[in-house]
Amino acid sequence: MKKIALALVYTALTWGANPALAGDGEMILSLREGDMKKLVVHDTPKSTSNAAFELADDAGNATLEDWQGKYVLVNFWATWCAPCRKEMPHLSALQKEFGGKNFEVLTIATGRNSPEGIKKFFAKAGIENLPRHQDPKQSLASQMGIFGLPITVLIDPEGREIARLRGDADWHSDNARAIIKALVEGEAS
Repeated sequence: MKKIALALVYTALTWGANPALAGDGEMILSLREGDMKKLVVHDTPKSTSNAAFELADDAGNATLEDWQGKYVLVNFWATWCAPCRKEMPHLSALQKEFGGKNFEVLTIATGRNSPEGIKKFFAKAGIENLPRHQDPKQSLASQMGIFGLPITVLIDPEGREIARLRGDADWHSDNARAIIKALVEGEAS
C-alpha cells in the first residue's frame, strides 16, 4: 500500500513539473474561459507537417515552416462550412488587433474551394486582412489530422503545435484575446 501511495505522489509531482506545460501551455490553461474552454492544450508540443499548400493569388507554395519565429493561429476552413462563416469575422478582428511580427492568423481553405468562391466568401463576410491560401488536395490537412471543419491550430515560434480547437469559436472574445496577448507580449516563457 505504501508503494502505491509513493507511486501516486511521484506521478503527481512529475505531472506538476511537466516542462511542456510550464510555459505556454500552463499560461493558456489558466486563461481558458468561454469558447476557449474548447481549446485543447497539448502536454507536449507536437510536430507540424511540412506539406506544401498554395498561396493566394497564384503566389506559389509555402509550408508552415515559413512562419517560424512567431505564434501562428492556423485556421482550416471551407467555403461551404457554416461554422467557418460564423467565426471568420472573429479571426479577422484578432488579426487586425495582434497581427504583426510576433503573431499571425493564417487561414487555409482545405478541399475543393475555388479561388473565386473564396474571394466571394471573404467579400460577403467583409474580410480584407486574412490570407486566402488553399490546400486543395488536403495534403497539409491530412498530415495535421484535420478531420472536420473548422479546426484551428495554435503554433509556437519554433513551429510546434501547442493547442487545437475543434469547431467554431469567438476568436476575438476577451478570453481569446487574453491568451494571444500573453503569448505575443512574452508573458509565457
